[in-house]
Amino acid sequence: MDKPYVKQHIENGVGYIEFFHPAHNSLPGDILAKLAETITEAGTNDEIKVIVLKSGKDRTFCAGASFKELININDEATGKVFFSGFANVINAMRKCPKFIIGRVQGKTVGGGVGLASATDYCMASKFASIKLSELNVGIGPFVVGPAVQRKLGLTGMSQIAIDANSFYSAEWAKEKGLFTQVFESNEELDEGVKAFAENLCNYNPEAMKEMKAMFWKGTEDWDTLLAERAAISGRLVLSEFTKETLERFK
Repeated sequence: MDKPYVKQHIENGVGYIEFFHPAHNSLPGDILAKLAETITEAGTNDEIKVIVLKSGKDRTFCAGASFKELININDEATGKVFFSGFANVINAMRKCPKFIIGRVQGKTVGGGVGLASATDYCMASKFASIKLSELNVGIGPFVVGPAVQRKLGLTGMSQIAIDANSFYSAEWAKEKGLFTQVFESNEELDEGVKAFAENLCNYNPEAMKEMKAMFWKGTEDWDTLLAERAAISGRLVLSEFTKETLERFK
């Protein structure tokens, strides 16, 4: 069986960071920690001018947090640590001084929508429908909410957060501003990502660094904000409603 991983390779100045988990690229805490660490390190690597964030295999981009870990949470402290996983990755992406290009090849759910939203420029295939499913299990998209709202606006974010059963198409996500381009196939997506990222490498790194800081202005409180949001989710996951729901999903 395929093993989970986070790996990086550099090609023509582009640092490709890829994550994978056999359960539809759902991410447990150790993989999230490794992902945050790899993004932070890439931000300081002089060989890398632009970063591409992608996931392994051809289908799901990211199914969110690890369900196996979620159902084993039994106290608020553990819950906060669990939900801080995606918060730490989003904050690493926010603080990274280099542009991060998202490559979203398939469906993305929950925390995965947060990762896509935290990229600086996100390209997708037509198969990349999105869903915020957290309300289904009695919690909400508290941790990823700021990143998603920053891209979709409050109206778009609240729409998919409340309609927690529905996938919204890649074209819908493009219209709302999450995706910049939508390609007909993963092959075309890869070609588009490669060409775009390598072209960015021709630009002044200092200019791109200053632009990124400008784009993320107003998010300086996210270390505290996302930690507070993780605590809310950590509390809600212990509710009777959520525990009963998770038992049914087992």
